[in-house]
Amino acid sequence: MRRILMIATGGTIASTEDGSGLAPTMTGRELARQVPLLDTLCELDFVQPMNIDSTNMRPRDWLEIARTIRGAYDAYDGFVILHGTDTMAYTAAALSYLIQDSEKPIVLTGSQQPMANPFTDAKLNIYHSVLYACDDDSRDVNVVFGGKVICGTRAHKQRTMSFNAFTSMNYPSVAYIRGDRIVRPAGTPLARKTGAAPRFYEDLNERVIVIKLTPELRPSIFDLLRRDYDAVILETFGIGGIPAYDGSYQEAIFDWVDSGRTLVVTTQVPEEGLDLGVYEVGHAYAEKEGILKGDDMSTEALVAKTMWALGQVHDPIEVARLFYAPINHDRVTR
Repeated sequence: MRRILMIATGGTIASTEDGSGLAPTMTGRELARQVPLLDTLCELDFVQPMNIDSTNMRPRDWLEIARTIRGAYDAYDGFVILHGTDTMAYTAAALSYLIQDSEKPIVLTGSQQPMANPFTDAKLNIYHSVLYACDDDSRDVNVVFGGKVICGTRAHKQRTMSFNAFTSMNYPSVAYIRGDRIVRPAGTPLARKTGAAPRFYEDLNERVIVIKLTPELRPSIFDLLRRDYDAVILETFGIGGIPAYDGSYQEAIFDWVDSGRTLVVTTQVPEEGLDLGVYEVGHAYAEKEGILKGDDMSTEALVAKTMWALGQVHDPIEVARLFYAPINHDRVTR
């Protein structure tokens, strides 16, 4: 029987009402006891590195989870992380970069309703996650939620209340779970497992911020960010529009990257990605050295990948090399 390590971190799934709102109190072991048939799937062990609302999840916590997996990697066949939904996509993306090419599955799940709620989705999500973690063809970091399996770099929380909270951004779901069956779409490539060890990383640069363009947002904001941030992820209009009415945006952006800082350009439109070459208002930035293009990546993945890349290297050329290398299906190569 397979051995799975359940890593509980808190979130709605572990929350109870204490009179001032929901707060995580239940342990992973207590949660697993509420799920029928888990003991028929595998041997489960438990660890609780934290018990927090996922709103409070930070890069230092991503590193702690990654270290927990690294320390236990050889002893287990897979890992299930119980996590709050609000920042789950960020954690899944971060783990995709901190633990690369894992031949063992690393699964994140949670719920929209606490385990104690009579109509909770927690039981099925935990069962499906353990089921997926026990499957021979499962690998890498994924989110299992609402009957879908989503690459860790492609998950995005789309809904605040519905049980189908997560969507896969610009990439098909890896699999679907129907009852106790895992259904993988026709043509899904299954990598042959060789027993090779994954690559673990231990450094992140947290000095990364996302700016969403809005009408009349002043480009002087870049000057205000210099003290506290090394990288800006700029969510542009449409397919890549940046205001060009007086040249001040181009001046501010070029000055930012010429100073050795990183700029990642993406779109605030959720689906289909970026192309700076389509309109004149984006064309000036298409070939500027130091400007990285997010293409069809999610903002969550861009945040995590930029933190990871800047945590490994400082030279802009090397940062670009790491940024553009496809990892866990985070970008479609063109």
